Amino acid sequence: MYYNKDDISMYYEKYGDKGKTILILPGWGDTRKTFRYMIDYLKSNYTVYIFDYPGFGNSIFPNRDLTIYDYTNIIRDFIKDENIINPIIIAHSFGGRIATLIAGYYKDRINKLIMIDTSGIKPRKGPIKLLKQYTYKLLRKLSILIPRRKRNLYLKRLIKIFGSTDYKRLDKNMYNSFKNIVNEDLKYYINNINIKTLIIWGKKDYDTPLRYGKYMQKKIRKARLVILPTAGHFSYLNYSTLTHKLIGEFLKD
Repeated sequence: MYYNKDDISMYYEKYGDKGKTILILPGWGDTRKTFRYMIDYLKSNYTVYIFDYPGFGNSIFPNRDLTIYDYTNIIRDFIKDENIINPIIIAHSFGGRIATLIAGYYKDRINKLIMIDTSGIKPRKGPIKLLKQYTYKLLRKLSILIPRRKRNLYLKRLIKIFGSTDYKRLDKNMYNSFKNIVNEDLKYYINNINIKTLIIWGKKDYDTPLRYGKYMQKKIRKARLVILPTAGHFSYLNYSTLTHKLIGEFLKD
């Protein structure tokens, strides 16, 4: 099914028709497919919606740059237009940015919040990262010295060497949107979240380190943090059965 708003057409799927409504907000570049086990676990007792964001899965990217507020507002518009009252939000990685703005910036009514290895806190750049960034910028400027017929190949190789995993997965027309999103620090809005929150984090998550989860636990007044000892950034897949049990108990409480 598609939800259409202005120039955005967002694909979504609905499972179940009982109990409270759950919105699953996947990570950047991720789609509904990695949540199939979680959906199977939840759909018997809840009404579950999951989305392909603009630019991913079955959703086409619009002909303009987007910000994190654009991504957030398409979800908020969906909630309003579908007459969803007081939903539960389960967010992973990039989905946590959207959940943070919904709950901490717009302060919409949310029943409960589950944050799994989420992003949104802009990391401090250490000397190695700064050196890597400056080296990339210098080498990119030097591309003017490369013959035109070889310049695109040179720039692609730079991205392959210096680009992050998420950046490498982007279509060319999404580069500016990605930069808009990662440069937005949502730390302040985390402080404003006043909803009962379960935080699940992989101890070996190197994309969004555990210190971010501990920060969120400290700043969200009604938060509980569960650390999964050998899990990485996709802790809900590494420990799927345990994650489902944690979510189930949290929702019953």
